[in-house]
Amino acid sequence: MKISYNWLQKYFKEKLPDPEVVAQGIIFHSFEVEEIEKVGNDTVFEIKILPDRAHDCLCHFGIAKEISVIFGIKIKEEIVLEHSKNLPRSELEIKVNNSNCRRYMGRVMKGVKVEASPYWLSSAMISIGQKSINNIVDATNYVMYDLGNPIHAFDLDKLASPKIIIEKAKNNEKFILLDDKEVTLDETILTIRDEKDALAVAGVKGGKKAEINNNTKNIVIEVANFEPFSTRKAAKKLGIFTDSAKRFENEIPTELAPVVMDRITSLIQEVAGGEICEIIDIYDNKEEIRKLIFTEKYLKNMLGLEIPSGSINDILDRFGYEYVNEAGTYKITIPYLRLDISGPHDMVEEIGRIYGYDKVVPVLPKLDFEIKENKIWTDINNSRSYLKGLEYREVMNYAFSNKGEVEVMASASDKSFLRTNLTDGMRKSYELNKFNLPLLDCREIKIFEIGTIFLKDREEIHVAYGDKKEIKEMSLDKFIVEKVSQEFLQTKTLPLEIHRHSLGDQKPFKPWSVYPFISRDIAVWVPADEDKNKLKNILLEEGTELLVKEPYLFDSFSKDGKTSYAYRLVFQSYDKTLTDEEINPIMEKINLKISSLGWQVR
Repeated sequence: MKISYNWLQKYFKEKLPDPEVVAQGIIFHSFEVEEIEKVGNDTVFEIKILPDRAHDCLCHFGIAKEISVIFGIKIKEEIVLEHSKNLPRSELEIKVNNSNCRRYMGRVMKGVKVEASPYWLSSAMISIGQKSINNIVDATNYVMYDLGNPIHAFDLDKLASPKIIIEKAKNNEKFILLDDKEVTLDETILTIRDEKDALAVAGVKGGKKAEINNNTKNIVIEVANFEPFSTRKAAKKLGIFTDSAKRFENEIPTELAPVVMDRITSLIQEVAGGEICEIIDIYDNKEEIRKLIFTEKYLKNMLGLEIPSGSINDILDRFGYEYVNEAGTYKITIPYLRLDISGPHDMVEEIGRIYGYDKVVPVLPKLDFEIKENKIWTDINNSRSYLKGLEYREVMNYAFSNKGEVEVMASASDKSFLRTNLTDGMRKSYELNKFNLPLLDCREIKIFEIGTIFLKDREEIHVAYGDKKEIKEMSLDKFIVEKVSQEFLQTKTLPLEIHRHSLGDQKPFKPWSVYPFISRDIAVWVPADEDKNKLKNILLEEGTELLVKEPYLFDSFSKDGKTSYAYRLVFQSYDKTLTDEEINPIMEKINLKISSLGWQVR
């Protein structure tokens, strides 16, 4: 939210610190200040107010309260009610027919004069990025950005009768917004209405029917409180995201309404004149006074820091909490504005952030507990290491199957049971992977899986491993006893593959292509004393970018002073399916290069 430095200054008799100092104080104790901008003779802060404090700090008064506490500067005056008693009645009637309206205050003002706003008001609006419209509308917006509760004003003479009804819209009801956009309402959306039509979408945006203009003489001021979820749902359904909806969807204290009504009454009278009538206040479910208890010992245990009672008292006084301290036990009355405070844990943050988290000395906790081994995890880890050391590769198959002893609800009709073995899935994995041997740089497929099988009366963790000849499956316990304990744990020697990986001999992962590959084998006779890498480099250089794998040496033997090296080449495109017509010229080019060296392609 945009917060004006000059606007904040109105809350203090004492001169505020420089904007940069104010920003640093807010950053270290309250909120993130994302930007500081000069606007004319003002400085505007872009402050990121998190949802847990939106109810009290999406406004200048809320930020002024934070500054007052952070810097120990007394706020000039608390908000007081001045326009609530001994006022003439009006003909206005208000009817609330839905509980999503938690409070509705209405007041008639007669004989107002609608015109351009005075300079101080229009410049205040412009400084925070808002357009100045007229003195009545600007006043309602000013008080919303000042105190945090949205306000709406209707032209009383445009209503069908001096009666306002709060109830759900009619299904497929057409409604024209203030910006002339037409929306379709339904029975889930709460509206403010007269006896004929909708006047506003409750908490979201007003309509054209009772719009304030230069001919307006008599107005109805609305200060209401709407349930957060229903407001958010209506705004989202209609695609209307306003500053009003943002505040209501994050919840606003219902006890704020009379303060806001008093402030908007004073401001409209100041900028537009008019006669004030009494307030009509529909407020059936009043907020209860909330209290909590915390102790100095609790603060110390949670913060890891002992804060003197004098400092705690000072912070609570600056916040304006009503409290009693009895030998280190604090009984707090929670201010109505602080909906985020619900228990002693919140007071730890409240006091800690003001006292300063920088004063907390980092101390490592004492590890005064016994570390217990998780045997199942250890057995799985040892089994996995053992099999990887024997050059098996791990697969993970679905636990769902088309047959089994335990039936479950599943979206796929052929997967409505839990598996009773790992072997079936392993066989499928073998069939899927056997065609990809060239791409995987493998001579054979050796795979394993460690997973849970589900029997009617129990679950078991199994190990399955094997190749094309045979797949073996047994329980994890049996595998540990028969294989791992004897061949791995006793020697404590990691097999070759594990050693190689531990030395960092791993290549960065590159996503594979979704298109099929083509493999070609080439065997070449070269002089026995010739470095085999020379042949490999020729294959790499002439293979073009379609050669996606390093040439794989799968066979070699020597005879009559010559050595035969057989390499497998894998070609693949990331853009299309390759054809023999594209690979044949590459192989011919490779053959010509080899022949030019006097070597012989077998």
